[in-house]
Amino acid sequence: MSFFFKPSRPKTPQEVVKAIRDSLMALDTKTVVEVKALEKALEEVEKNFSSLRGMLSGDGEAEPNADQAVQLAMEICKEDVIALVVHKLPILGWETRKDLMHCWAILLKQKVGQAYCCVEYFEDHFELLDCLVVCYDNKEIALHCGNMLRECIKFPSLAKYILESASFELFFKFVELPNFDVASDAFSTFKDLLTKHDSVVSEYLTSHYNEFFDLYERLLTSSNYVTRRQSLKLLSDFLLEPPNSHIMKRFILEVRYLKVIMTLLKDSSKNIQISAFHIFKVFVANPNKPQEVKIILAKNHEKLLELLHNLSPGKGSEDDQFEEEKELIINEIERVSRLQNP
Repeated sequence: MSFFFKPSRPKTPQEVVKAIRDSLMALDTKTVVEVKALEKALEEVEKNFSSLRGMLSGDGEAEPNADQAVQLAMEICKEDVIALVVHKLPILGWETRKDLMHCWAILLKQKVGQAYCCVEYFEDHFELLDCLVVCYDNKEIALHCGNMLRECIKFPSLAKYILESASFELFFKFVELPNFDVASDAFSTFKDLLTKHDSVVSEYLTSHYNEFFDLYERLLTSSNYVTRRQSLKLLSDFLLEPPNSHIMKRFILEVRYLKVIMTLLKDSSKNIQISAFHIFKVFVANPNKPQEVKIILAKNHEKLLELLHNLSPGKGSEDDQFEEEKELIINEIERVSRLQNP
């Protein structure tokens, strides 16, 4: 009598994906009626995602097989597992979500030929991106969805869709949610959307200039300190980049936004004052300032000069450059004031 057992045959990618799909389908409320049945179904899902993670990342002893990873990604798309995952995310267990986060980035990077198959799947099912955005309203899964969205945003076509979708406007609400962790995560995603792909962002801002800055002004004038500081810093990050120079030139012609930046220049926070200065200086240094901007600068020149004379970034290597820029801006304000009030 043999006491040795024949080792079980490793599952193929097709078998692993089919098991994941079947276990996710079993979570359907029409199928799972009793609590115990749901618990058992969730355990099955967790086991299957653990298997998926092992195949994609290795098990600590064996390295992952690159061909298997590609095959897994292809099968996941073929079996509509991505859609199932997005829709079932609210009821998945913590361990399952953790494994999913790990697998998500790996799957999105799998190429079949020259194409990323999971990215192509999203391009055929853009509504799934909207579902992930809306999930910020559910604090239980918000951070997981944020992680998944940021991985998607690494690809220009998916970032472009979110920017131009109706769901993008929701970020202006999500970044001020009362839950700090969720609001911070939403801001991270918002920032990636506006900074990861220069040409995509430039195209979006060009065609949606008024709608975008109407909404963005609310963030800059928010009563929430963190929102004001983050949104002002982000404005510098994307507005002062060369691909958006035409947007910046348009922005600095508007008295409305000059007034917003001037208000931030006298904020009680030194950090906000410094960030505001870096945008304010572009308004002042503009050689083609419209008459309305000159009038505002001249009318407020005494207060502005007082603010600027007292403005210092503190100790640091950029002190000299900052002081030089500040001196140029002070001189320009004085020059404009003299011309406006001869």
